[in-house]
Amino acid sequence: QVQLVESGGGLMQAGGSLRLSCVASGNIYSINAMGWHRQVPGKQRELVAANIGGNSTVYTDSVKGRFTISRDNAKNTVYLQMNSLRPEDSAVYYCLSSGVVTTDDWVRRDYWGQGTQVTVAS
Repeated sequence: QVQLVESGGGLMQAGGSLRLSCVASGNIYSINAMGWHRQVPGKQRELVAANIGGNSTVYTDSVKGRFTISRDNAKNTVYLQMNSLRPEDSAVYYCLSSGVVTTDDWVRRDYWGQGTQVTVAS
């Protein structure tokens, strides 16, 4: 099985920065996309940023120019550098690895991390 472990969340003042990390472990052969979603109580989980295939990146409009996603394929790790944080960025951030193929059974699956809380104080 594949496990995703996130780190880097916490409390930050508005205008500050945080860096989230997510490491995928297991008998991983390949991962198509790695990305970050976020969710606040009472709302749907939304895509924040994703790295697809190691080359292509997508961002939700509200974080463009402030957040940067990067990926280390050799380490099966994805990062989210969050700058100029705003109170509305407060949420639980979830890592998603999609299109994961393992040498266990060569079946493509998606995996979610457990989530890390980001709180931005005004």
